[in-house]
Amino acid sequence: MCSHQFPSASADAHPVHVVAAHPEQGWNLLCDGTIVFDDSGELLPDGRVVDPHRVTVTVPLVAERLAVAA
Repeated sequence: MCSHQFPSASADAHPVHVVAAHPEQGWNLLCDGTIVFDDSGELLPDGRVVDPHRVTVTVPLVAERLAVAA
C-alpha cells in the first residue's frame, strides 16, 4: 500500500501511480493495491471487481460504405 503522502490531496481522491508494470501479461499494480487490467477491468484491494468498461464502436460494413460513396 501507499506509504507516501500527498499534501494537497484529499483522503477520497489521492493520485496513484504504477508500482509494478506487466504489459506482457496485461496488468499493472497501483500503489494503493489496485490491479488494473488492459481490458479496463480492475481488482480492488478489498476483493471487489470492477468489470471492464469498453466503448463499443459500430463500424459500417464495407458494402454499405461503398454504396454511400458511389
